[in-house]
Amino acid sequence: MKKISLMFLLFALFAQLSFGAEEVLTISLDDCIIKAMQNNLNIAVEVYNPEIADVSLLKSKEQFIPTFDLTLGNRRNENPSYWFIQGAETVISKYRNYSLSVNQKIPYGGNFSISLDSYKSDTNEAFQLINPRFGSTLRFDFSQPLLKDFGFEVSRREIFIARNNLDISQNQFKTVLMDTVYLVQEGYWNLVYAIEDFKVKQQSLQLARDLLKKNKKEVEVGKIAPIEILNAEAVVASREADILQAETLIRKMEDNLKNLLNLSIEGGAELEKIVPLDEPRFEKVAVSFEAALQQAVQNRPDIKINATTIKTNELKFKVAKNQMLPGLSLDFSYWSPGISGDRVIYLNDNPFSGVIVGKDKGSAGDSIKDAFNQLYKNWTVGLTLSVPLSNFTTRADFVKARMQLEQSLVAQENVKKLAVLEVKDAVRDINTNSKRVEAYRVARELAAKRLEAEEKKLNVGLTTNYFVLQYQEEMATARSSELKALIDYNLALAKLEKAVGTSLDTRNIKITDIQ
Repeated sequence: MKKISLMFLLFALFAQLSFGAEEVLTISLDDCIIKAMQNNLNIAVEVYNPEIADVSLLKSKEQFIPTFDLTLGNRRNENPSYWFIQGAETVISKYRNYSLSVNQKIPYGGNFSISLDSYKSDTNEAFQLINPRFGSTLRFDFSQPLLKDFGFEVSRREIFIARNNLDISQNQFKTVLMDTVYLVQEGYWNLVYAIEDFKVKQQSLQLARDLLKKNKKEVEVGKIAPIEILNAEAVVASREADILQAETLIRKMEDNLKNLLNLSIEGGAELEKIVPLDEPRFEKVAVSFEAALQQAVQNRPDIKINATTIKTNELKFKVAKNQMLPGLSLDFSYWSPGISGDRVIYLNDNPFSGVIVGKDKGSAGDSIKDAFNQLYKNWTVGLTLSVPLSNFTTRADFVKARMQLEQSLVAQENVKKLAVLEVKDAVRDINTNSKRVEAYRVARELAAKRLEAEEKKLNVGLTTNYFVLQYQEEMATARSSELKALIDYNLALAKLEKAVGTSLDTRNIKITDIQ
């Protein structure tokens, strides 16, 4: 558990006293980041995109799921007889059919299907040899493109593109998370600076007021001239104005942090006042530019996004190139029919006699059995060549795909250069701000000693109030400069984490936990 300094607790008490009944949110930087991960509206919007991309991926895979088709049909026809040999005044024909089929798209662009078609035909026309008649056909069909539309990548391009889009969406979401983490750190430390700067100005104002009080007493006893009171009062007025400006900066930094945390107004109450628990720390870190750049190449989401975009455009280029080939397909079919039904027996086996003496019963099952037993084997195989007379549109698609690929390659180089620049800036800022912290710390210590010495000289009459006020101002400026350098150093570390793409890993933030 982090140790809370007395200074921060005193400020929390001051905030409660200053702002009355307003609720105070005392929070650490880690808790602030967690709250932003849960409530930030940019994250809430972006979280849907990976889910949408995942659904699109599932949809693209459906094309390789086998499909089962079932067809049922029933038809009845009545027609007047137009020839005496039909043997009926009204010819009635009944036809009932059903079919079962399973279709499967195969990985290299072809299709395979197996089907069973059956029917029953019944009529009252004369001179029928089989009535009713049952027929069944077991059929296998295979079709495979050999040039255009051939290939594993070509046939599964929608799946590959959808998978790449999912990867891009996840890295875009990671980018939003990393940006939010950095913005929260920036907002948090800027609020800390505003609060600490406010305290420095308060101390500076108090020193000026103490000096003004001392001057008034010394004027009363005739020790100094009345003009010294005017000088002190002018400084007090100036530092009171600085206090007002510092309070405004605190409110501004609070509003910025509240927006990142999505803190809302409930019941018409004023928004919470935020009191940071963490203090900026200075722990000198040695950073290697080469090591940081290697991390950036491995971890940065924008580099991964462009790498995935290149994969997608390479695939689109291959597909566009394939579509310029002529169409050549191999088609193969194999089928086995089966026939059964009631065989009509005529007198003396003469159907023209019209005298029916009996029937040999048949069934639909017999026709299906004959089809599966392959009593009658039939097959066909063929090649189909298709050459377009014009391929203007196809060539335009090919040129477009090639340009998009070249564009993504250039974009990747640009992103890598941007990564180098950002990492170099972050490393430079860390080194510069580290030196600034040390330099301003020395300057603040010297300013404190000089102020202390000048106050001692004032007590024995060896200097004037003017120089004391001047050294007070220099002391306040040195404190603010040291604090600003310390804040900038902590932000430079956060900037480096963002530049090398490790912001989430450093804080053990997992995308799956947020989604």
